Amino acid sequence: MLAALIQAIQSVAVLVAAVFAGIAAIQGKSYQNSSGIALTAIGIGTAVLLALVAIGLARVRRWSRTPALLTQLFTGIIGIYLIQGHRYWLGVPAVAFAVAGLVLLLVPPSLRALAFTASEPAPPAK
Repeated sequence: MLAALIQAIQSVAVLVAAVFAGIAAIQGKSYQNSSGIALTAIGIGTAVLLALVAIGLARVRRWSRTPALLTQLFTGIIGIYLIQGHRYWLGVPAVAFAVAGLVLLLVPPSLRALAFTASEPAPPAK
């Protein structure tokens, strides 16, 4: 599923940003050292969670749809802020990935695979 690939790419991007924040904290270039460490920890945790959602999408798990949609929404908002801040090299790809992710999650085959409707019987527990 291509939506899983988009989600995985976003996970890697967050991990790279977290590593850069960690390097800046180590070099003393953070506003405050403790905030640089916190941003690094939050970024790594977020990257792990995004990767888990990507795995869920790849395995066509219904629970993964909502966090994936929220990821695309959040990425789009951040991309717009980056564009408004004249950081086009970060904002344009972020918006492009967000739009691609939303489209891939909302096309009919994805909706059929990931949506649970009341008329369908619940899947058996594994």
